[in-house]
Amino acid sequence: MARWRALPAGIDPAVAALVAHLRKAKDFSGLSIKQLGLATGYSTSSWERYLSGRALPPAAAVRSLAEVVGADPVRLLALLDAAVNARRSRPFAPESPSEPTPSSVPTPPSEPVPPSKPVLPPEPATTEAMTADDDRSDTGVDDDRHHLAGWRQLGLLGCGMVMGAVMVLLLVQPTQVAAARGVSGTTAAAPEATAFACSYTRQGGRWYAGNSETRTHQLVVDMTGPAVAELQCLLQRAGITPGGIDGNFGPLTESAVIQAQKKFHLDVDGQVGPSTWAALRG
Repeated sequence: MARWRALPAGIDPAVAALVAHLRKAKDFSGLSIKQLGLATGYSTSSWERYLSGRALPPAAAVRSLAEVVGADPVRLLALLDAAVNARRSRPFAPESPSEPTPSSVPTPPSEPVPPSKPVLPPEPATTEAMTADDDRSDTGVDDDRHHLAGWRQLGLLGCGMVMGAVMVLLLVQPTQVAAARGVSGTTAAAPEATAFACSYTRQGGRWYAGNSETRTHQLVVDMTGPAVAELQCLLQRAGITPGGIDGNFGPLTESAVIQAQKKFHLDVDGQVGPSTWAALRG
């Protein structure tokens, strides 16, 4: 019996339970992974990914394994459904840098910086000082009183202008922040998910569905984006249901790819490369 490698850290418990039962069934059969691939019709590389927890097997592969080892297919398929649901609730990040990432979500603007404390002009003369000036008028210093009265008027005017500017900042900045956030509250609305459609055209003897023109892009399970949507459209045109045109390379799309590879007499590995693209576009 082979010693299995430990599953990746952080793997979902439902996926771990499925992989554990698949490994147990494989060990019970006494077959090597290569022999298991020949017996079930799935490639060695596909079973290596299924038994290492890097990809979920299609339902047809699970049923084939149950037939080969004499296991209960109902139990294994129930574990597969639980693993698929767990994987959908925690989708993986795209493996290709060309695929879209969640980084397109806008970051909220920073909080407004409060206005600095205004510098006030010198305090105007007090009543006692004015009275002292009035007393000095009898001694021939009337000009000082007029100068102090002028400074007092300028000080009051300066205070009024500074306070008016502060009020404008306090009223305008919250409105600008709310407008930048896109709503009257404090959170920005999340962008809507990209919708894909199939618009078939034939150019140069090849079929295109309007999502991607690639003929070499390598696609594997858990990848997302326009290239996956193009693959799903071409599978649908070939009469094989990929489970929807959502741009997500999940177990249903992988099962459809395997059916297409069998139909076009290609190497069956559940992955999309130049040969699979050429068959689907031909």
